[in-house]
Amino acid sequence: MARPRLTGRPDSRAAVEPNYRAGMRVAMMTREYPPEVYGGAGVHVTQLVAQLRRLCAVDVHCMGAPRPDAFVHQPDPRLRDANPAISTLSSDLAMADAASAATVVHSHTWYTGLAGHLAALLYDIPHVLTAHSLEPLRPWKAEQLGGGYRVSTWVEHTAVLAADAVIAVSTAMREDVLRVYPALDPSAVHVIRNGIDSDVWYPSPIRTGSVLTELGVDARRPIVAFVGRITRQKGVAHLVAAAHEFSPEVQLVLCAGAPDTPEIATEVRAAVAGLARNRSGVFWIREMLPIEAIREILSAATIFVCPSVYEPLGIVNLEAMACATAVVASDVGGIPEVVADGVTGSLVHYDADDPAGYQTRMAEAVNALVADPERAEHYGQAGRLRCIEEFSWARVAEQTLDIYRKVCA
Repeated sequence: MARPRLTGRPDSRAAVEPNYRAGMRVAMMTREYPPEVYGGAGVHVTQLVAQLRRLCAVDVHCMGAPRPDAFVHQPDPRLRDANPAISTLSSDLAMADAASAATVVHSHTWYTGLAGHLAALLYDIPHVLTAHSLEPLRPWKAEQLGGGYRVSTWVEHTAVLAADAVIAVSTAMREDVLRVYPALDPSAVHVIRNGIDSDVWYPSPIRTGSVLTELGVDARRPIVAFVGRITRQKGVAHLVAAAHEFSPEVQLVLCAGAPDTPEIATEVRAAVAGLARNRSGVFWIREMLPIEAIREILSAATIFVCPSVYEPLGIVNLEAMACATAVVASDVGGIPEVVADGVTGSLVHYDADDPAGYQTRMAEAVNALVADPERAEHYGQAGRLRCIEEFSWARVAEQTLDIYRKVCA
């Protein structure tokens, strides 16, 4: 197989950093990288690379369209119509082949887990794996991947058990990793929480001609916002159901796109249409928006709602908090490590066996904050302060570099 060509020059800053001269070179393997970032893992890699390149040399290996600052790997064209899991693995083979210059390989999500594992075997280098989620805990992925879900689960199992170090993005995620993969040595599983760039995410006033004014959102009425993909994991259907019980003055702004399957797209479309028939102020933005537009929406919101049924940490909660917005979120996974209940927002208990109860509790939490705007504002200010004081990408990079040093020693 021909070695992939670099589509542009890597960031030249790495060439003058001390760890580069000492020989540390990281092959960062990811499905997502700007401008193609769809979820939290892509945000994580983007910010981590930017900070790590101040400390060591980093070669980004990603998938998708060519871009100037990364090695881009495409699936074998002969697999264009294959199950997505199989075409992904063909990209992984090219990615592993291209990592021969690395001293450590770092993979993110199952999409690149096999590439990291194979590069470690090929070049006898350590493999660090960041677990952003776990396939066995996302059974709804079978709707999207079919039999490919069994492939993705096998890939993750193989890569996790063989990795020299596993990074979990929350303490709850570390517990999940050790529960799902009990053969792992607990000392090899480390917690490094996601960060937030508070210089990018900050309270931003609504501009004339902003997406909110174009939609016709009334700035005088309370706004509840959601930002996320249309997938079972993110709990969009629960939020839409709960919104039937929101106070009449509340407006709902849904920034929700990229549905996993046509079936879930149809479900959400019908649910939103039903909600809009019963109340005013329902706005649905389906396209991917630039950061400045998302920042305006989060800043304008009285409350940001995160109804996820599975969430290892939830970067979007940090983004809302950094915009000084109160958060109402489910109490699953790592969310309680981000949203301090009664301090930066309200946590709502999720019970998979009682969806109606969950939806009612969510509506009650939203309505309580809408009725107490001073408390909502206090939560928002406390949330921004928490982001600044406790969640720094520079610190994430330093902790990650420490792990590289340990596995390379």
